[in-house]
Amino acid sequence: MRKPIYLDHNATTPVDPRVLSCMLPYFSEHFGNAASRTHSFGWVAAGAVDIARAQVAGLIGAEEQEIIFTSGATEAINLGIKGAFQKYRQKGSHIITVATEHKAVLDTCSALEKPGAEITVLSVNRAGQIDLDELEKAIRPDTILVCIMHANNETGLIHPVDKIASIVDKKGSLFFCDATQSAGKIHIDVQENPIAMLALSAHKMYGPKGAGALFVRRKNPRVSLTAQMDGGGHERGLRSGTLNVPGIVGFGKAAEIAKAEMWDDSVRLSKLRTKLEQFLLDLGQVYINGSVRDRLPNTTNLSFSGIRADELIVALKDMAFSAGSACTSATPEPSHVLKAMHVNTELALGSVRFSLGKGNTEEEIDYAIAQTTAAVNHLRKHP
Repeated sequence: MRKPIYLDHNATTPVDPRVLSCMLPYFSEHFGNAASRTHSFGWVAAGAVDIARAQVAGLIGAEEQEIIFTSGATEAINLGIKGAFQKYRQKGSHIITVATEHKAVLDTCSALEKPGAEITVLSVNRAGQIDLDELEKAIRPDTILVCIMHANNETGLIHPVDKIASIVDKKGSLFFCDATQSAGKIHIDVQENPIAMLALSAHKMYGPKGAGALFVRRKNPRVSLTAQMDGGGHERGLRSGTLNVPGIVGFGKAAEIAKAEMWDDSVRLSKLRTKLEQFLLDLGQVYINGSVRDRLPNTTNLSFSGIRADELIVALKDMAFSAGSACTSATPEPSHVLKAMHVNTELALGSVRFSLGKGNTEEEIDYAIAQTTAAVNHLRKHP
């Protein structure tokens, strides 16, 4: 068993060897620019991008032409939200989001207040769930966009995007879904639900960093955006810039593998996650943050009463996981997600997230249980 044990797959994942194998030729042998239309080097690169576009589209049930490649989910989020705001200003300037969204969404919405956007931020309950009636009441005639993630990166909570999409569509607004954490882990199909836009990232599904995509619906309804980058008209004029061909090739292969293997991976990881949780809950005064039913199969967010997360991280140097709160040496601040969920400050500062991946073994989980148990007992006896 190799150490340290990596239990932070919601932050990033290792590149699958099958993905890396597909990428390598496009760094040297097939190095052409996909925008070069006059010779075979460019044609080969463009063909590889086309294959990857089909693979990514296949993961979420989209059409190939609806996939816009970006540098990652953050860029996709900015393009989707800012592009829609600028395009639909004649209808209105009202945008709805949720207090537990990723900062990429919350900060993008906040930035739009300066040019005139009105932002409504929905609250959540103790499990991190929104009130669907509250959502429906919040949508107004001038609401152009509703931004709600599929799965939360900190707690793993899964929002009911089918119901959300139906409500938003019925009200005549556009639904933007951040699927960064869910795509490749659980099923999502943009044809089953009226999702207008959806953001993806390769490095959350065993693909490379620096590659992402935005799904933009072409019909029922057809979504139009204002480009946020100028300089060449790449990606149907929505995202100028030389395409990252090796990254896109890797993204496509990662999406193809995820589609084929996510169910088996989910079943196995759910069992390992449950085992980890059950043993740690037996320590007493340990609490699961978020819904225990509607969540990603690989994720658990736990609060340890009487212990600070940063102390636990220091004590467990052979394990890689993340704090559920953003602590600095000067001022510890609870996670904005846990604050929105009304988790008290002590428990929020004592929360950690374990996010498992397909490389984790039962032996590693047994080790994590033993080491965490010993560290918690020690810290509680020697505060």
